[in-house]
Amino acid sequence: MTCQTYSLFVLSVIMICFGRFGNSSILAQLENDIDQLKADFNSSNSDVADGGPIFVDKLTNWTERNEKRIILSQIVSMYLEMLEKTDKSKAHIRHISEELYTLKNSLPDGLKKMKDLMDLTKLQMSDLKIQRKAANELFSVLQKLEPSAPLKKKRSQFQKKCKC
Repeated sequence: MTCQTYSLFVLSVIMICFGRFGNSSILAQLENDIDQLKADFNSSNSDVADGGPIFVDKLTNWTERNEKRIILSQIVSMYLEMLEKTDKSKAHIRHISEELYTLKNSLPDGLKKMKDLMDLTKLQMSDLKIQRKAANELFSVLQKLEPSAPLKKKRSQFQKKCKC
């Protein structure tokens, strides 16, 4: 399987995973549309396999459901960006784009979350002001790491009276 084929396969998996296709005829149509897209991009070309897959490997590192939804939202956005530069007069491209837009709307805004992560990597932890702020917030951060245990209510124990 070529790299382009892998990425289009990931697209199919994304759409299936999010339950977008309960009807097998819709899935069959989408598969046909993706086959036409592969032909448009000439994805059987030998250079496509160079460097391995671009999306499939990334998905293996994201295991939790919410984590996957973040990375998948970015992948869906990249597919939409790719399709923006293609011939929109083709029905299969319009159909794939519509399905991707529907998926994108059901996913969280991964871009905001990724920006937050990038902002964290830019923090200068050697800066005294940053260190003071971090020290001030440490307890709050640790509280958020605590597993949220449900509050247990003490049950009042009714003592049975002895009826002798």
